[in-house]
Amino acid sequence: MTPTPEPNPGPALRRSPTFTTTHWSVVIAAGKGGSSAADTALEKLCSAYWYPLYAFIRRRGYEPPDAQDLTQSFFARLLEKDYLSGVDRSKGKFRSFLLAALEHFLANNWRDAHAQKRGGKVVFISMDDDSAEKTYTRVSAPGLSPEKLFEQQWAMTLLDQVLARLREEFTVAGKGALFEELKMFLTGEKRPISYGELAFKLQTTEPALKMAVSRMRQRYGELLRAEIGNTVASPAEVDDELRALFAALST
Repeated sequence: MTPTPEPNPGPALRRSPTFTTTHWSVVIAAGKGGSSAADTALEKLCSAYWYPLYAFIRRRGYEPPDAQDLTQSFFARLLEKDYLSGVDRSKGKFRSFLLAALEHFLANNWRDAHAQKRGGKVVFISMDDDSAEKTYTRVSAPGLSPEKLFEQQWAMTLLDQVLARLREEFTVAGKGALFEELKMFLTGEKRPISYGELAFKLQTTEPALKMAVSRMRQRYGELLRAEIGNTVASPAEVDDELRALFAALST
């Protein structure tokens, strides 16, 4: 076997033109209202972070159809009630804001939201199937409070986004297949083959493969810190938030 050069992510993986994260600036943009940019920002916010809120509502005791209605209505009210217009990036975390807003919504608006029919004038999230409930059943963690479950699912959602961004970078660089081979070194999946066996499969050397995995992990760490940085008030809070998210995953 003649080894090929190391499968190095390289500079091409530093760019991801087709992937947009959901972050604090998007929340602020959503609060400005009255523009297509605001609508787009809120849609991105909903599509990225709706599931942790759905899980919170379910854990509060609502049945699946009601939880779906409430999740839809909550995100609609964020814009309709202008909840986001006063958001200050210098105060608090994005996830803390959303959870506090949801609790306020459930305490004060649940009757109106419950009365709304699905498929009404504003539907931000596609819930035509039972995938959300299947996910909730699979990871429901019955011993967790609604708040703890929200934190856990928020952390999992954030990690999923980071992994998706890294996959996108590999794909844009023409290395999507390589990503699928190496992602098990990031996700904790059981490794079906050894480094040596995988190196043989990829026609490279074991040291080169280990270096590629090391660089992939480094890039993953960079993307993780960047995504967390988008949801806190300042870079100084990233480390604390990182510890909090991994603590949530350990519950």
